[in-house]
Amino acid sequence: MTPGSTVESGDDQLDPLTIAERWMLDGREVAVATVIETWGSAPRPVGSHLVIDEEGNFSGSVSGGCVEGAVISEAADVIASGEPKMLEFGVADETAWRVGLSCGGKIQVYLERVG
Repeated sequence: MTPGSTVESGDDQLDPLTIAERWMLDGREVAVATVIETWGSAPRPVGSHLVIDEEGNFSGSVSGGCVEGAVISEAADVIASGEPKMLEFGVADETAWRVGLSCGGKIQVYLERVG
């Protein structure tokens, strides 16, 4: 699998947390991003997950487009440091247009290393 790719087609039916467990059993370093709060229009509900490994492979979804790109980028730091992060994306943020939440939504994502 190449960096930045999603899991194999047979795995895409699995829950992201099941995939995270499988990746950890394979010896990979893994971070999990979880939507913990939404306001207004948000593409994914509270409780949605995105799992990311140390090579940038990912599965699941917390939003879409550039927001997920930003979360995947932050995951590298979280995996390396072990320190969790609280990420917030929304229309009030100057990065709203850049990360794709120009629709007026706002999401809060908790990102942590697991395993």
